[in-house]
This record gives sequence, C-alpha cells and structure tokens, in this order.
Amino acid sequence: MITHEPEYFDPPLNLFAAVGRRVLLACRNTGRALIMIAEAFMHIRSVFSRRSRHEALYQLFFTGIKSLGVITVVAMFTGMILALQTGLELRRFGQEVNIGTAVTVTMLREMGPFMTALIVAASVGSAIAAQLGTMVVSEEIAALELMSVNPVRFLVMPRLVGLMVMMPILTVYTNIIGIVGGAVVGYTQLGVSLQAYFDNATRFAENKDLYVGLFKAFVFGVIIATVACHQGFATTGGALGVGRATRRTVVVSFLTILVIGYMITRLFYA
Repeated sequence: MITHEPEYFDPPLNLFAAVGRRVLLACRNTGRALIMIAEAFMHIRSVFSRRSRHEALYQLFFTGIKSLGVITVVAMFTGMILALQTGLELRRFGQEVNIGTAVTVTMLREMGPFMTALIVAASVGSAIAAQLGTMVVSEEIAALELMSVNPVRFLVMPRLVGLMVMMPILTVYTNIIGIVGGAVVGYTQLGVSLQAYFDNATRFAENKDLYVGLFKAFVFGVIIATVACHQGFATTGGALGVGRATRRTVVVSFLTILVIGYMITRLFYA
C-alpha cells in the first residue's frame, strides 16, 4: 500500500530521544524506498505492454529532450572553466598543451555524470516528486489502489526506466559538450591548437574512464528515481507537503549522489 495516514508522535523527552527517533525514521524510510524500487525493477519486464509503453516513452522524452537546453549550457561552461583554471596553472610550467587530457579525463570520470545528475535531480526529480505528491494529497493514488492498479508498476516503473536509460545518454552528451568547451578556451585564450588539444585528449583518456562514468550515470539515475518517487509517495499535508517533498527530493538526491559518487570512484580507482 502506498497511501497512509499522517503519523503523529508524542514530543520527545530529551535530545537523545529526538535524535534516536530521527535515525529510526530515516532507516525505516530508506527501507521503504528500497522495497519500492526493487518492486519497480521486477515490473520492468512489462514496460513494453500497451499500458506502460506510452508512459515510458513520455518519461524518456521528459528526462532527455526537455533537459538538453540547460545541460548544454552547464556542460559547455563546465568544460570552459576546467580548461581555463587548469590551463592557467599548467602555463606556469609551460605545459598548457596538456589541458586536453585534464579536461577529458575529468569530464569522463567525474564531472560529466556528476553535473548531469545534479541537473536532472533538480529538474526531473523535483518534478516527479511534485507530481506524485500532488496525486497523493488529491487521493488519486488511493483511487488507483481501489481500482486494483499497482501504483509502483503504473507510476514508478516508467520513471525509473526513463532515468536509467537517459542518464548515460545525457552523460555522453555532457562529456562531448564539455570537451568541446575546453577546446574553445584552449584555442582562444591559451594558445593551444585544436589538433594538439584533441591529440592529448584521446591519447591519455582510457576506456575505463568512460565506462566508470557511464556506470555512475546509471546508478545516479536509479538514485534520483528512488528518492523522487519515495518522497512523492510520502507526501502529507496538502500543498505545503508537496513543497516539502520537492525540497527534500533535491537535497537528499544531491547528498546521495555526492556520497555514492565518491564510493564508486574509490572502488574503481583505489
């Protein structure tokens, strides 16, 4: 069951009781979110059914095409900033020609999936939480359950598929735009020829860097879907609750992406 009545607790007796209650609630909510996303994975096989196909295609469009504008701007300036800051330091040693390597490796390993995830979490994740939260407070989710329609299969699974599929694709796009932005800065401000820039970019970057970045993007997509859908379904308190759920989605997604991103990097580059 997704729908539930608002919970009320007696005021905590002291600081330790308050902290303990928060920890227990956090553990319980984490367990609920993991169970929900595991159930959504079990329903992925039905994504090609007539009922789910249209919604899944819309989520692919909403996650991918609708995010291209802001991702293009952010990726371009991310690559330009990386190239400028790195190039200014390398110039002190006469090695500014190596900015192609620095920008490419940084974009592939970290900044590409990381920046893409932050943008998608802030735009798509918050929109998912707001939409599902509105459905909860207006009792649309309860109506689906009364009609024996599984909300996880009908609502969560298409959004999970959209984020899992589009996050790696958007990350590849972010990498390309960021590397091109670095090349523009290198050529116009640091005197690095385009040929030297791309020679260094392709010479030292490894396939492992790309694969790890795409794996991060896939994991980040699952994280965003899990947090956004769980926060949406946990919404209580009307319009004010929808606002709180949207804010929590962005904050929790950002923090989780940072922590998990570091753990993946530590795992593959120990």
